[in-house]
Amino acid sequence: MGKISREDMLELTRRMTLKRNCFDRIAGAYFDEEGFVDGTFNKHFLKLPPKDQQANLKIAKAVPFSDTNVQLKEHDFGEKDRKPGSTWQLLMALNECELKNDAMLDVFYEEFGQRYRTDGSYAVYFFHGSYDVPLKAGDKESLWESEEVYRFLVCAVCPVSGDYEPGAPECGFLFPAFKDRGSDILRADIFTAEGKSRQAGLLKGILFSGR
Repeated sequence: MGKISREDMLELTRRMTLKRNCFDRIAGAYFDEEGFVDGTFNKHFLKLPPKDQQANLKIAKAVPFSDTNVQLKEHDFGEKDRKPGSTWQLLMALNECELKNDAMLDVFYEEFGQRYRTDGSYAVYFFHGSYDVPLKAGDKESLWESEEVYRFLVCAVCPVSGDYEPGAPECGFLFPAFKDRGSDILRADIFTAEGKSRQAGLLKGILFSGR
């Protein structure tokens, strides 16, 4: 297990504001306490009202902005985790299509609902984003040129109450990992809220399907 750079995460979260928003799409599903899907959604992020954008940015930002290497830890996808039909393969495809394929999302939700358990109803939120990573000069001042376009998914699992009102995320992940200011498709950064280690273990079991 490698170490996550706090500076990398702060650089990324600075693009998770209304003025500097990096997200273009949000999708998700609501689950009952038994893991059955109650409903799904898939929307262009920028078409949401500003109030909803702000609320969803708070959910997404909770994953990379969490306590680095304590709540947020890096995990490797081994060769057996990347076999055909694996969750890794599905996440690669979801990132490539920018969350626009509902059939693939439904496959993820079905697998998730079968294997994830928590207290009460919950929601899985997916965000697709892109970040033009700027080059840096030797004195660490950013240059105008883009070094790489980092395209990524943030997933957050939140308890819900009432009319699908989400609480703070209990676990989630960033994929591909943002490492050395670039994309690392062989790793994911997994978030766990305090006191939710059981849920994080279930999430890891879903992501790392060869284990």
